[in-house]
Amino acid sequence: MATHVITAENLNSVVSSNDIVLIDFWATWCPPCRAFGPVFEEASEKHSDIYFGKVDVDEQQQIAQQAGIRAIPTLAIFKKQKLVYFGQGALDSAQLEDLISQAVTLDVDNPDKESDAGDSEKAE
Repeated sequence: MATHVITAENLNSVVSSNDIVLIDFWATWCPPCRAFGPVFEEASEKHSDIYFGKVDVDEQQQIAQQAGIRAIPTLAIFKKQKLVYFGQGALDSAQLEDLISQAVTLDVDNPDKESDAGDSEKAE
């Protein structure tokens, strides 16, 4: 399994010790989450250089609350400890691959460049 469980205890170290981190906020009772799960898992197997984590919002309510999760599934992408993407809804493989590609090429050290990771909310 190429995805990892993220908890309140390991969240900060995961984000700080990995260049790119994708976090899937999900729940076992959520049908769209169950549909997105295999897509996320497949992407994690293709991109071994990227950290793929999952947060069960029922088990990790503190993280979900701090992240402002209002709907699931929600995907958050961090690059060099900066939130570069935060979007709700299940994605298909092509959409997720596109976001991953944008995150990989995004230059977070030079924010004036014309590249971004998606058109959803971004950290400022």
